[in-house]
Amino acid sequence: MVLSVQPSSPEYVSSDGTVPPPQRGTFAKITRSVSASCRRLLTVISPDAATGGSPVPKAIGGNISSPFNGKAQGRAQPRFSELRKEIWKDSMRESWAEVLAALKDKAEQMESLGSKAIPRFHYDELQKGLSDEQIAEIREAGVVVVCGAVSKEEALGWKQSLQDYIAENRDRVICHPVTKPVFYELYNTKAQILARTHPGVVKTQKALMSFWHASDPNSEISLVQPISYFDRLRIREPGYHGWTLGPHIDGGGVERWVDPGYRSCYAPIFEGGDSWKQLDSYDVTPRLTANQDLYDSANQCTVFRAWQGWTSLSTTKAREGTLRVVPFLKLSTAYVMLRPFFKPKPGCEASLEADDWEPDLEHGEFHGTSPGRAQNLSVKSHPHLQLDKTVISIDFVEPGDQVYWHCDLIHAVEAEHTGAGDSSVLYIPATPLTVKNAQYLTKQRAHFEAGLPAP
Repeated sequence: MVLSVQPSSPEYVSSDGTVPPPQRGTFAKITRSVSASCRRLLTVISPDAATGGSPVPKAIGGNISSPFNGKAQGRAQPRFSELRKEIWKDSMRESWAEVLAALKDKAEQMESLGSKAIPRFHYDELQKGLSDEQIAEIREAGVVVVCGAVSKEEALGWKQSLQDYIAENRDRVICHPVTKPVFYELYNTKAQILARTHPGVVKTQKALMSFWHASDPNSEISLVQPISYFDRLRIREPGYHGWTLGPHIDGGGVERWVDPGYRSCYAPIFEGGDSWKQLDSYDVTPRLTANQDLYDSANQCTVFRAWQGWTSLSTTKAREGTLRVVPFLKLSTAYVMLRPFFKPKPGCEASLEADDWEPDLEHGEFHGTSPGRAQNLSVKSHPHLQLDKTVISIDFVEPGDQVYWHCDLIHAVEAEHTGAGDSSVLYIPATPLTVKNAQYLTKQRAHFEAGLPAP
């Protein structure tokens, strides 16, 4: 069942990441499942944790770059070729042609619209209730900017608190890149806990999670109660920092095709013909069985985040080190999922025409990713996306503004920061309560109590 139970304190989740007590039977069902798993999960963290000792975690390693630059678990594997043959339908040729034709039009549209392609609403509008047309606009783009939920003064106060903390603990804070930091591996500073539990942030997340639904009414999930997922932060000074996040999709790489549960999220795409148009990116039911991390990758997120997101701590414009997105969710998802099944014909490597591409079922490569790595995208690996035209920067945000993007959306960070001030954000996703996510909270709580980074 899709849970609709409000917790006892509707606006706040405990700062240690725990969920308030259940109110009715359906919520209790999840809680009982978590309770049964808790001792086993704590044992993974420490042999002593399950019996009340001080938890000592298994090895913790990696940083934000690990899913992109970390060790891959081998490249193309023979079984991947067999998997592609199992998935393949001849009618996927038609799907490929339709998607490529639509991408041509979309690239021209994005080049014309620029940042206007990214929906932007005030927090008050969200709370009063958006129109069906406005909700459809957000769902189609897969991204939204929400202004006004957090005051500018409060957000700037959080940033000052963070800067003070970093200065006082400079020799202990882990950051990346080391020589000119951008990303800080901090998870539970006072400012982060205040931001995650801020009523405006929580209410924004509730509103956005309501855009999702469950095709199976027996799905064990609450789309009305965000949980507190501990994430890092970014404080980026002007200039070039040597490394940044190029176009990518989080939540695993080859898992999207290899894991049956994860693949089911994209089932209409593999039906061929125009079935890809029936893709429902906001159906939560198949997400509940998806395994985003088959290869135990360093720093790979295993939690289902309906919306990834951040809250701004600075005034930032395009070309000032901000977020970039490909704001057409269904079409870009269909292309990414179909891409491994096609290759250019000999001599047609530079062509974007569908007639110049043919099925490729013999090779095991999944373009832009391999086991243990995230899904990267480039002009070379995914040429039809025309990323030079379709990756759009968030044009303008002020302290306290929030940006959320769908978990399947292609996104990146600008390579250079040409502005005068810092470009800073707290990463705070909209994460629903599910059985798997609740199980993760038991590990997260143990790490929190031990003074350790999030698992």
